[in-house]
Amino acid sequence: MECLDRALLVKSLASRVKVGEPTAFRGLTVWPLLGDASVEPGYLTLDEALQRGVAQVTEVSASGSVPELKFANSAEMPVFLMDGEELVGAKQNRVLNLSILAPAGKTIVIPVSCVEAGRWRQTSAAFQSSPRAHFATGRAKRNASVTEARQDRGSSQSDQGEVWSDIAQMADRLSVDAPTHAMADAFEQHAPAIEDFVRAFAPVEGQVGAAFAVGGHTSGMDLFDCPVTLAKMLPKLVRSYALDVLAADPASKPPSGTGAARLLQAVSDATVSVHGAAGEGEDLRFAAPRLAGGALVAWGRIVHLAAFRVSPGDQEAGPVSTTLASPASRRRNRGLIVY
Repeated sequence: MECLDRALLVKSLASRVKVGEPTAFRGLTVWPLLGDASVEPGYLTLDEALQRGVAQVTEVSASGSVPELKFANSAEMPVFLMDGEELVGAKQNRVLNLSILAPAGKTIVIPVSCVEAGRWRQTSAAFQSSPRAHFATGRAKRNASVTEARQDRGSSQSDQGEVWSDIAQMADRLSVDAPTHAMADAFEQHAPAIEDFVRAFAPVEGQVGAAFAVGGHTSGMDLFDCPVTLAKMLPKLVRSYALDVLAADPASKPPSGTGAARLLQAVSDATVSVHGAAGEGEDLRFAAPRLAGGALVAWGRIVHLAAFRVSPGDQEAGPVSTTLASPASRRRNRGLIVY
């Protein structure tokens, strides 16, 4: 019954979340998603924990492992890490494969993907967070491959080769000079234009999430458990989508006025599978035509949900490939329940 209740949290989204009036700027349209404004987070964000010195992110060992990092939380409350957030430094930059609630006072291993293919050397003892997330098209495809890995192998790894290929293609489209093939270079070399997007979108009262359209295509949505977290995460998400806008066809048409509502309904209608989380709570994954994504559920609520529209090919991820280091042998098959 408990697992069924968690799946029902997703299936009732369309009736519990209201779509607000959209704002558009230079090819990016953002709909605010409105929900329960009374929830207090009860956790620190990744940025807050690192800034306060109560968390540390390092390689798992001296030799390192591309798809895993070590997260030590010395705070007296959990730390929330959002799917797609970027960590920079150590042997190579990474992004989070899943949303995670790192337990208070514990050290855990977290699943990540490399977003800097040309570096495998130590530049710092620990990672720092960056002000951005994985660009939206790459984030969507990575979510599709992680969902396949969760369901087929009990793993949280992405298709690493596909992640690198997407970054290379983005660099080509934006004429980015990236000596180590780092995703960060694309964001940094286009920072002035990207920050114009950030200034164009501000949270509204009661906003707990956002749906995004690039040109005429409703691309994805992120939903949090409270307005406080949405306000902290919105700039990272806007930067993520802004990079896609800069690389998109400038002649694309405006999105449908009902695109956000249709995406919300598609998530509500999706088949949901329940998996063990990397930290507290459980990881839910979505299965539906042209939809990828997942949700972190803990404490009887959805802490974070991310969903994306994808092409059919993006839902057929290939085998995981890492050439800089062997994938860790840690693959625990956890209980899987599908509704």
